[in-house]
Amino acid sequence: MSFKSAVQHIKSEIAFYYNLAKDTEGASGIEYAIIAGLAAVAVGVFMGSITSAFTSLTASIKAVLPGP
Repeated sequence: MSFKSAVQHIKSEIAFYYNLAKDTEGASGIEYAIIAGLAAVAVGVFMGSITSAFTSLTASIKAVLPGP
């Protein structure tokens, strides 16, 4: 491989990675996936407290309302 062809190869590699870094197509899909993942983690973290609050609310409503 001659020096000239090596330089050409290096230039083409640099141009490829430069254009790859500038490409924003598909970025919004990745952002939506990250947001959905964070929402799933938040639901998982707070599921215990949400369940206990719902159980407490249900018990309070059953205590106030007359049953059959």
